[in-house]
Amino acid sequence: MQTLLNIAIALALLFVVIVLGMGLWNMLKGGSGNTSQRLMRLRVIGQAIALLLLLGALFFFGGQG
Repeated sequence: MQTLLNIAIALALLFVVIVLGMGLWNMLKGGSGNTSQRLMRLRVIGQAIALLLLLGALFFFGGQG
């Protein structure tokens, strides 16, 4: 269970980094403002999911050691 949670956290963080990069790239190349806003909202959702996974891991496995 702990390994599965660690993998989920890593994937969530990777998702956040990829979406952040896509949003920054869109802004740097002068792309659509709507696309940048959509990507940044998606990044915030990804960060919330990653944070919840991290907090869940701390809650369930933080006291063992």
